Amino acid sequence: MSNHILTRIFGVRADERFLDRRLRSTSAAGIVGGVSASLLFMYRFYVNHVWSWDLLIIALIIVGTKMLMMLYYVLTD
Repeated sequence: MSNHILTRIFGVRADERFLDRRLRSTSAAGIVGGVSASLLFMYRFYVNHVWSWDLLIIALIIVGTKMLMMLYYVLTD
């Protein structure tokens, strides 16, 4: 895997630790985004009695993508 952009920016190649940390941080950000969207949807529903379809769809997309990728990695690994 070549890291031409990183080489130009930092002047060094990215090692496995950097790529592993990037993977973990992206995964954590996706989980936090999904949980935040779900909690905000539930708050608006229970407190204001309003269905926020946009938040529900965003939460379902994040959760669905995470589950599909986990299934893909289990089946292809």
